[in-house]
Amino acid sequence: MKKTVIDAHNISKVYNQDKIPVNALQDVHLHIEAGEFTAIVGPSGSGKSTLLNMIGGLDTPTSGSVILDGIDITGLSENDLITFRLNNIGFVFQAFNLVPVLTAKENVSFVMLLQKKNREERNKRTEDLLLEVGLKDKMDSKPGELSGGQQQRVAVARALASRPKIILADEPTANLDSVSAANLLDMMLKLNKEENMTFVFSTHDQRVIDKARRVITLVDGKIASDVVH
Repeated sequence: MKKTVIDAHNISKVYNQDKIPVNALQDVHLHIEAGEFTAIVGPSGSGKSTLLNMIGGLDTPTSGSVILDGIDITGLSENDLITFRLNNIGFVFQAFNLVPVLTAKENVSFVMLLQKKNREERNKRTEDLLLEVGLKDKMDSKPGELSGGQQQRVAVARALASRPKIILADEPTANLDSVSAANLLDMMLKLNKEENMTFVFSTHDQRVIDKARRVITLVDGKIASDVVH
């Protein structure tokens, strides 16, 4: 039996725009097991990013609960939620979100600094990860000195630095050319297979969908289909 690491239980999210309620998610129920490589897809406004934000604890549901690795994160205090995210979830964003004044090495090691890891452990983990993503020779480069594909690989290395159980990636290939996107996805698949990391993507990129082993389609805030390849 594989372990369920994500249990989104009857999640709804209602936003009030100009006093008019907008249902971003409606009674979404979702189980994801350890080691899955899953894409959440759907048209713009279908609720993809909202669902990913709920899973990652970046937003709270109007109703329902999110249970990650046995912990109901919807019941955590803000400080406990920050600590949980720091130690259990890695985030990869479309816009990279790297700190521009820090080098690649410093960007990757920063999360471990927050975890209070010692310098030797931080340096070894950072160098190993940048080697893994093919950027050993770019450790001292700042984001502005890197291509889009290289910046996204730094972002992936940073997401992996804390040894998270779950990697959440919101449109990670949207700003990448075909070669960079293919290299990034191959690297993620390798990590998924070798380290049993659980990857969940929010995407409309067919390149990601083709690589995913499970594709969940959202339409109007509801799961329209859930297909395992």
